[in-house]
Amino acid sequence: MDMIEEVVILLGISLDVFGAMECQGALVAKIEKKQLAVFCGILAVGQAGFLGIGGYISKLLCRDRMHSQDIFLGQVAAATIFLCLGLRLFLKAWKNEQIIEHRVENVDVKRFLVRYIRGSMFTLLTGIAFGLLGKRLLFLLLLVAALTITAVIVGMYTGFRLGYEHKLKAYILGGALLFAGGATVITRYIL
Repeated sequence: MDMIEEVVILLGISLDVFGAMECQGALVAKIEKKQLAVFCGILAVGQAGFLGIGGYISKLLCRDRMHSQDIFLGQVAAATIFLCLGLRLFLKAWKNEQIIEHRVENVDVKRFLVRYIRGSMFTLLTGIAFGLLGKRLLFLLLLVAALTITAVIVGMYTGFRLGYEHKLKAYILGGALLFAGGATVITRYIL
């Protein structure tokens, strides 16, 4: 798996963040720069942290594996994780939860953080999958932080200007990117 494939997978994960931030942007009366900076910081550190924890967990799980069968099972597990994450985004697009757009002065950061932590388990799984494939984590941590900051800013302003309708497209594109990542793992490592 080369850098382009890693970017594709992390972009797929970041589009989930984009969808969530688009919904938040559709609700606020005004985008506060300070609050946007807080969201960027919290989500970038959170995404990088959960990705890193996932990578560390996989290193602990694979520390004693020496057989080619163990490596093969790790590659199958990684492909399965990427495909399931893609399927999850497709299901979110199909479900297409509607939100009631009503203006609020400020986003409830505590409530948002609780929702984010529940959803961050999928980033943890992505970290496990990358670890099972033996990827270099430092580059991935920096990349996911940069993509997350971009997704937060673009998602918030898209929601503020255009509403939340584009989250459906983001979920479909994110699911397709994750499916492509899973297919790449299958063709490169498993077949």
